[in-house]
Amino acid sequence: MAKPSVVKTAPRRFNRDQIIIYIVLLPVIVVMLLPVIYIVFHAFKPIDELFAYPPKFITLHPTWDNFRMLFGVADASSWPVSLRLFNSVISTIAVVAASVLMSAAAGYVLAKKEFRGKRALQQINQAALMFVPLAVAVPRFLIVKQLGLMNNFLSHILPQLAMPVGLFLIQQFVSQVPDSLLDAARLDGCSDYGILFKIVMPVIKPALCTVAILAFQQAWTATEASQMFIDGEKLKTFAYFVDSVASPTGASLPGQAMAAAAALITFVPTIVLFIIMQSQVVNTVAHSGIK
Repeated sequence: MAKPSVVKTAPRRFNRDQIIIYIVLLPVIVVMLLPVIYIVFHAFKPIDELFAYPPKFITLHPTWDNFRMLFGVADASSWPVSLRLFNSVISTIAVVAASVLMSAAAGYVLAKKEFRGKRALQQINQAALMFVPLAVAVPRFLIVKQLGLMNNFLSHILPQLAMPVGLFLIQQFVSQVPDSLLDAARLDGCSDYGILFKIVMPVIKPALCTVAILAFQQAWTATEASQMFIDGEKLKTFAYFVDSVASPTGASLPGQAMAAAAALITFVPTIVLFIIMQSQVVNTVAHSGIK
């Protein structure tokens, strides 16, 4: 009797058959890394290299002056940059945690529960995917004002919790969870909250990690609340500070130097989080979270 063939999908040692894979992938990796490398080089360029023509990709004389200039402006203001960073960190953590929890709960209900108006809610969420944040800025401002959240720290958090793309992604993953698994949990006396936290969320962990990255990126770079909902400087975020410092100066030398440094500071946390959770993101794309 012939032995069944074994397919090796992840060899532990280098094999000559992998050479063709590296030949194809390495140029793609280099092209995708170029923007990241450019952001790093650009942040350390001195003034003369920032405005050099033709522009140079690699920094010839790296300097920390751009960062010193950026934080020097912050120290000269009424509130230190540490307070703005604190506001950004707290609001971002709250948005990420609440967005993941709300998306998981709503996705579970829409995928596994039957109730009147379910299809209408699904269609509304899908329609919301077509609207950019700027399109709903005025309605969002009116809602925040009616709720009495003007000049309130919660205005950084509550408007960011609605994530149509996160809900859509979670719903698709939850719909793949076998109903028999949930029925068995109910027979064991598990409530809907128990099913959500003990069964559904562990199973769809890759999708939750992807939603967390999207929520982090959205909250970390958000300036809407600081621009529209908050008047005092005490509650404003670091993203608003770097945007306000760099933007009004236009193409001036200090403004562009500080903008280059600010771009790197804003970019680094997002890429670090993605690197930490990249395996989960790959599983989400491959739809391998459901066994």
